[in-house]
This record gives sequence, structure tokens and C-alpha cells, in this order.
Amino acid sequence: MKDRKTSPWAWIPTLYFAQGLPYVAVMTISVIMYKKLGISNTDIALYTSWLYLPWVIKPFWSPFIDLLKTKRWWVVTMQLLVGAGLAGIALTIPMPDFFRITLAVFWLVAFSSATHDIAADGFYMLALNVKDQALYVGIRSTFYRIATIAGQGLLIMLAGGLEIWSGNIKYAWSITFFILAGLFLAFSLYHKYILPAPGSDKSVVGQNNASSIMEGFIETFASFFRKKQAGVAILFMLFYRFPEAQLVKLINPFLLDPVEKGGLGLTTAEVGLVYGTIGIIGLTLGGIIGGICAAKGGLQKWLWPMAWSISLTCVTFVYLGYVQPQDLLTINICVFIEQFGYGFGFTAYMLYLIYYSDGEHKTAHYAICTAFMALGMMLPGMAAGWLQDHIGYENFFIWVMICCAATITVCAFIKIDPDYGKEESRKQEIEK
Repeated sequence: MKDRKTSPWAWIPTLYFAQGLPYVAVMTISVIMYKKLGISNTDIALYTSWLYLPWVIKPFWSPFIDLLKTKRWWVVTMQLLVGAGLAGIALTIPMPDFFRITLAVFWLVAFSSATHDIAADGFYMLALNVKDQALYVGIRSTFYRIATIAGQGLLIMLAGGLEIWSGNIKYAWSITFFILAGLFLAFSLYHKYILPAPGSDKSVVGQNNASSIMEGFIETFASFFRKKQAGVAILFMLFYRFPEAQLVKLINPFLLDPVEKGGLGLTTAEVGLVYGTIGIIGLTLGGIIGGICAAKGGLQKWLWPMAWSISLTCVTFVYLGYVQPQDLLTINICVFIEQFGYGFGFTAYMLYLIYYSDGEHKTAHYAICTAFMALGMMLPGMAAGWLQDHIGYENFFIWVMICCAATITVCAFIKIDPDYGKEESRKQEIEK
């Protein structure tokens, strides 16, 4: 296949929109759907947390994407599989044993999505030169975030509208997933013809090459654990988001549960507005402002303000749990504050992952860091629903605040270069 000259604008927005949407479907849309279909918080939190697993283990199979086929092939094929999986969910929702069947298909969608992430990011680096990679990095992040708003906001509001229109919850969610499936089949077809075909995008041929790649992978993986402060770094990756990992699994169930059960009694469409739209705007703004602050003062200066931000803003849910306000303005303000605080505080987490990964094998080491990041969300989330079912929303949100001590504790042990992240130090690196 000849390398075709295609404008990056023709494929970067759609590629990263397609990267963000299945993650939202697996991690957020599934929670809301199961809640509306009568699944308990214990089962929702436990089983949907298992869906993080493909992102936890993806560094282990990433070498095979280099060995087999091209990144372009993987992108197109995974989008096709995601579409087929979403269609399978739509078809099985009306079945009596829908919970088990849809969970199994969700796991396949998660595996395909995690594989798509590896291939898409690899393709991005192969299809663009270094200058263009820097130029379009903001575009890819923006469209990933737009996918989050579309999934958690627009699609949830669509499902809520279909619930009211049809009076049949299963039918409403089945139609919603059929729409998602059709969108991914269209993405696969579009990218099959529009993605460029760089000459450097090729599979590894020959047993010797494959063997050397696997040996290099093992050494790269081992070198991750030989880095300075490896144990402290892993604890930081696992526990910095310990409170949020539990809270995020129960936010949507809390918003949807009736007032008599301790929730706020919002409709599906209202949840799409409150958490999927206003919340995402707060998260995005927090991340942008966090990035600006870190660039001015460096990671070490902003670590503690960001750690306290991601911790203390959880108190808004303590307020919501005890007061149970019924006006959307108050609820929106509280969710916005919590998500803004999370976005601002999460900046320090991502910068530390980049900081720890720096050096030889930084790309592979960063992938391992993201695996620990996913594990840090998966394990606490599994027990969150069971805990909430036993102690109620009010006490659960108090527990989340207590868990903020884990965030603060791990921050006390990590060591960071005082100049890391500052604009001045970046300029000096460029001059060198």
C-alpha cells in the first residue's frame, strides 16, 4: 500500500474521539445502565471494576502489536470489534440473563479498546514527524475529552429521553448501544480508507527479530523496578487516587437512587447533564488550570496544593449525602467543584508518572505506570459498592474523606526535582 498524503485534521479528531468513547462506555455508561436495570451497587461496583483489567495488563501484550500486522490494521480491526461488541450488548440487554452476558461482552469491548489505545498512540507517532506530534497533541486531547462529554453527557441524555418516550428501560438502552455500535462501524470504515499508510508502519518479520523484541521487553520491564524510589512510586500510583477510585463508582448510583434510599433521585437525562456535562467541564477546566500552574512553578511546588485539592473537594458529596438537595443548581455546583478539584489534583499525578518514566525506555515505562494507574482504580472500586450498601451513602462519603489520608501520606514520601515541570527548565533543555 502506498503512503498517501492525508491531512492530520482528516483523521486525528476521529481517531481520538474513537479512542475515548469505548472507555466511557465501559467505565461509566455501563454503571448507569446497570443501575437503571435494577442491579445492586455491590454488584455494579465489583463487576464493572473488573473491566479495568485490560488496561491494567495491556503493557504485557503491547509487544505483540509490534510483532503482528501494522498499527493501521490494528486500529481499523479493533474499531470493527468494538462496534461488533457494542451491537452484541444491544442485542443481549433484553435477555433474562442480560447481566452476565453483557458483562462478558463489555470485557471483550474493554480488551479491544485497550488494544486500540496502544495501536492508535503508536500510529500517531509513526504517521507524524516530531514537530507535528507536538502541534497536534492538543487536538487529540481535545477530541478525547469531547468523546467523554458525548458519552457521559449526550448519550446518557439520549437514553433518558428514550426511557421516557418508550416507557421501556431495556429498549431505551438497547437502542442507545445500537447507535454506539453503528458509530463504530462507521469509524472503522472511514479509517480504513482515510488513515495514511506510513512506510515505517510495518510488522516485525522473522523469529530472530521477534525473539530479540521479547528479550528487550523483559529487560525493559525489569528495569522499571530497578529505578530509584520504585517502591514509593508504585505506592503513589496505587494510593494517590484511593478516595476517588471509590467515589467514582458510586457517584452515578447516588445521583440516580431515590431520596428514600439516600440518593438524589435524578432522572437518567439529568445525570447526563449533571455528571456527564457540567462535571466533565469542571474536570477539564481543573486539568487546564492545573497544567498552567505546574508549568509556572513546577511539580514540587504544586504537589501539595493539588493533593489537597483532590482530597478536600470530596466534601461536596458529604454535603450532598446529608442534605440531599433537590434543586439542580446546587447539585451542579457541588459536582462541578468536586470534579474541578479532581481535575486540578490529577495534574500532579500525571506529571509524576511522566517524571518517573523519564530516561531510557520512557515510553514503555510510562505504559507500565498507566497499568498501575488502572490497578489503583480497579481494586478500591471493587469493594466500594459493597461498603456503601452496608453503611449507606452518608457514612460512605465520610469514609471517602477518611481515605484522603492515603493521598496525603504517599505524597510525603516521594522525591521530585525542584525544577521539574517549570517553563525555565524546559527552555534550558531545548537550548542544550
